[in-house]
Amino acid sequence: MENCVFCKIVAGSIPNYTVYEDKYVLAFLDIHPCAKGHTVVIPKKHASSFLKLSTEEWRNISSGLMKAVKKVQDALDPDGLNIGINEKPAAGQAVPHMHWHILPRWENDGGGNVHSIVQNAEGVDVKEVAELFKS
Repeated sequence: MENCVFCKIVAGSIPNYTVYEDKYVLAFLDIHPCAKGHTVVIPKKHASSFLKLSTEEWRNISSGLMKAVKKVQDALDPDGLNIGINEKPAAGQAVPHMHWHILPRWENDGGGNVHSIVQNAEGVDVKEVAELFKS
């Protein structure tokens, strides 16, 4: 996609600090990191959402994601990792190109877990919500 910053990185018109690369993905250091070694993993083929990927594309990309995670783990030896997707603007997706964030974590780094992102489900009836999935 012509105006996509991540597509420009894949094309080489914007430089990056590559962590891992294969035929399907490019993983590079985030230029506005939230943690030491914060890495972004993108499919080389433009897709705005992981829901738009074929099963084969998902398989190839997830294999590259796993290899990128291993590179981060081996290089930095963090105490833990958060790996996440911000899907759509309401969830914080700032670049409309599917991507994962790998956030290395260390004991007492002040960060939270995935459950700390949103905490407004008070009063939600789980049984009622479960009914929505029965179709």
